[in-house]
Amino acid sequence: MTNTSMNMRGKEYRIYLAAFFLTISINYFQIIFYEERNFQGRHYECMSDCSDMSSYLSRCQSCRVESGCFMVYDRPNYMGNQYFMRRGEYADYMSMMGMRDSIRSCRMIPMHRGQFRMKIYERENFGGQSYEMMDDCDNIMDRYHMNDCQSCHVMDGHWLMYEQPNYRGRMMYMRPGEYRSFRDMGMSGMRWMSMRRITDSCN
Repeated sequence: MTNTSMNMRGKEYRIYLAAFFLTISINYFQIIFYEERNFQGRHYECMSDCSDMSSYLSRCQSCRVESGCFMVYDRPNYMGNQYFMRRGEYADYMSMMGMRDSIRSCRMIPMHRGQFRMKIYERENFGGQSYEMMDDCDNIMDRYHMNDCQSCHVMDGHWLMYEQPNYRGRMMYMRPGEYRSFRDMGMSGMRWMSMRRITDSCN
């Protein structure tokens, strides 16, 4: 075997390894929950959705996102107030994020590559004014002259909705699908005034 052929094989092997580890990093998601503040007490490592944290911990007062993005909820079965977490340490997330209750469930947010599309509707059951979005909107009143958004159809990508303009206030995670009534999802009395795409892997 010549030196040239050996070098070529070595280069191909390095490319293969790089692609292999890139695939692992892209598909790797992990969040660690701790019973006490500052990452103390019992812990639970989660790499996918978890509908009820009480099966693993009696309470959760800190967490560490090792990789990926997650949505956490203060009630089981992905209900209640929602909070977006990217890679980082949350030694006392209840104080940091203004949460009143402990995390009770969490949902992994898959990484999306490609276009983003979502159609928003002023009323429930896809009624009233409607607009198709492909990028962030910091104020639907200013851009579309809509007073409210009460249903939507997410065609592509993953989105966050906020109750106030400029991506402030309580939030709601939207993945591809039809959402005929935010009220039926436990969001009664809330208005959604800004929307943002989840555009990176958060790694």
